[in-house]
Amino acid sequence: MKILVTGAAGFVGSHTAQRLHALGHEVIGVDNFSDYYDVSIKQDTANDLLKDGIPIITLDLRQAESYNLLAADFDYIFHFAAQPGISSSSTFDQYLSNNLIATQLLLEFALKNTHLKQFINIATSSVYGLHAFFDENKPTMPASHYGVTKLAAEQLVLALSRSGKLCSTSLRLYSVFGPRERPDKLYPILIDAALKNKPFSLFEGSEKHLRSFTFVEDIVDGIVSVIGKEEIVNGEIFNLGTEVELTTQEGIETVQALLNKKIAIQVVPKRAGDQLRTKAVIDKARKLLDYHPKTSLKQGLEKHIEWYLSKLNQ
Repeated sequence: MKILVTGAAGFVGSHTAQRLHALGHEVIGVDNFSDYYDVSIKQDTANDLLKDGIPIITLDLRQAESYNLLAADFDYIFHFAAQPGISSSSTFDQYLSNNLIATQLLLEFALKNTHLKQFINIATSSVYGLHAFFDENKPTMPASHYGVTKLAAEQLVLALSRSGKLCSTSLRLYSVFGPRERPDKLYPILIDAALKNKPFSLFEGSEKHLRSFTFVEDIVDGIVSVIGKEEIVNGEIFNLGTEVELTTQEGIETVQALLNKKIAIQVVPKRAGDQLRTKAVIDKARKLLDYHPKTSLKQGLEKHIEWYLSKLNQ
């Protein structure tokens, strides 16, 4: 199968592209290499993928003319590209253009692919709001521009399924961590702080926040499982993540134990829109996708730290 992966130089997108390639598919990646974080990190990831035989085309999904760089002959499209997180440095226009406008233009391109079997939208637990411990039938209550625009993008995708124009599904991911994770996320910052003896900035009260910390390879298991299940997943939403809940404090303590380092904590003001609790309810994914995440936080962080150290020593 020929597969397009958007956001392929990013965290989960790159891991998914490599898995799809390992499964024998022809994978083409696209990424706009935005400067939301250090572009050299994405370029390094793109180089790793190219060594595996996965080309990544520099392409801005918000520009209609960019799609002329792509042949309309894909069997599957996995859509990861987005303006991520709840950073105060990101404007509403950035969330709107990257998450909604880009998705609409990509869908218009998808409809030109006459042999397209399925469009897979990568969504987020943030659409549920400050508390995300429900099944897929729970009404959504996003509390950030990120959550609002990702929900709107999800509905654009599923609307085409409802109208019979496209086979699509949306996967809501929960607290993914692992190698290549964005440098502004919890575990990269913690690992860096521990190894370099730097203070860690903790948002006030966030040590009590509960999370379904899910190792990236477990997430990818669920993502690629939709291939070949078009009749089952068309128009459906699936939560993907671990059912195990842990606090941010437990995450901090796990990193400290693995590195045998005490991390200095510096408390900073609360962050607006931050989720208080996420717990992946995956009964539907378990039943229809045979999805069974198995990696513990400790096991995943061991692999994350090993990868971090390998990059540090290059």
